[in-house]
Amino acid sequence: MGTKTVRLDDDVYERIKSRKQPDETFSDAIERLTSEWTLLDYADGESPVDPDRHRALIERSERAGAEKSEGRLERLGVDTDADE
Repeated sequence: MGTKTVRLDDDVYERIKSRKQPDETFSDAIERLTSEWTLLDYADGESPVDPDRHRALIERSERAGAEKSEGRLERLGVDTDADE
C-alpha cells in the first residue's frame, strides 16, 4: 500500500490530533474518524425524516416499556394503580 502527503490546516491537524488514540497513527485516526457509521446507515431504506412514523414508533416503544415495568412491579407486589 502506498502513501500520500496531505496538507492540513493547523486547526484541522489539532482536531485530528486531539481525537487520535495513543496507539493510532494519523492514518488510522483519519480512517476511524471518517468511516464511522451513523444511525442513518441502519434505516433499511426507510425515510428517516417521517415525523409521524417516528412519533408513532416512539409512542409504541414507550407503551411497551410501561407495560413491561407494570408487569414487573405487579410481580413484586407493588400497586401500580396508585398513581392514577
